[in-house]
Amino acid sequence: MKILLGDFNAKARRENILKPIIWNDNLHQDTNDNGVRIVNFATSKNLVVKGTVFPHRNIHKYTWTCPDGKTQNQIDHTLVDRRWHSSILYVQSFRGADCDTDHYLVVAKVRERLAIRKQAAQKFDGKGFNLWKLNELEGRKQYQVEIINRFAALENLSDGEDINRAWENIKENIKTPAKESLGLHEVKQHKP
Repeated sequence: MKILLGDFNAKARRENILKPIIWNDNLHQDTNDNGVRIVNFATSKNLVVKGTVFPHRNIHKYTWTCPDGKTQNQIDHTLVDRRWHSSILYVQSFRGADCDTDHYLVVAKVRERLAIRKQAAQKFDGKGFNLWKLNELEGRKQYQVEIINRFAALENLSDGEDINRAWENIKENIKTPAKESLGLHEVKQHKP
């Protein structure tokens, strides 16, 4: 997501031709040179000016006050990539923040939706252990006997053995009896 924030000194008026970039809730009735530049830049980079989208009162649109105290403009803007424009929930100026400048603090609330990426490293072949056999007394007893015999052989391991190799031994001593006594069960594949 590309977000561009800054003092562009750009004023753009409400026009239908500029509506896809500037929208209708901007403050100005005229356009200056920087306003034309920001529209051209936003068009060339597929950006949208989000500070002019939200219907706030005028006191929440002003981003700069002239030293005379009477002239107020909306010249600080937030631009975002058109693809992600719905991720900006609102843009508003806060007049009460003391930033030691004649500009007001402009705040944008952003929501990002992240997608979970499937890990390619862990491939599942669609076969798991038939755990239903553990509900039957005969299947459970057979698995218990096999796993006890396997772990009896592991008691002779030395303490100085590599931890990774010890873990591989334990893992194999759990999986092998499960495969022999329980068998594999085809997991039903669902359509994507």
